[in-house]
Amino acid sequence: MTQKIKPRHPEKIKNPINPIKKKPNWIRSKLINSREFFVTKTVVNKSNLVTVCQEANCPNITECWSKRHATFMIMGDTCTRACAFCDVKTGKPEKLDPFEDIKIANAVKKT
Repeated sequence: MTQKIKPRHPEKIKNPINPIKKKPNWIRSKLINSREFFVTKTVVNKSNLVTVCQEANCPNITECWSKRHATFMIMGDTCTRACAFCDVKTGKPEKLDPFEDIKIANAVKKT
């Protein structure tokens, strides 16, 4: 039996009243310091951490990560709120990781 993937925001799908518009080209941000950006990305990914930056598809991720700034999501990758402007998956969170705080602390120490 194949498992059907649930859309991240079912309330936004095929909504004729408020369709999702394509973003203009000028909204794209550029890497300020690519070395620092990739250091931050490596630390986050290797430590298996969840950031709002990635989950929300933040357009400013390059600016923040180039300065080694990241906003961590605690309690998993699912948010209990359903803000219309945000791209974070919404719903009931999964089972919590009891070692999440330690993983974040260890990742921060590495930087």
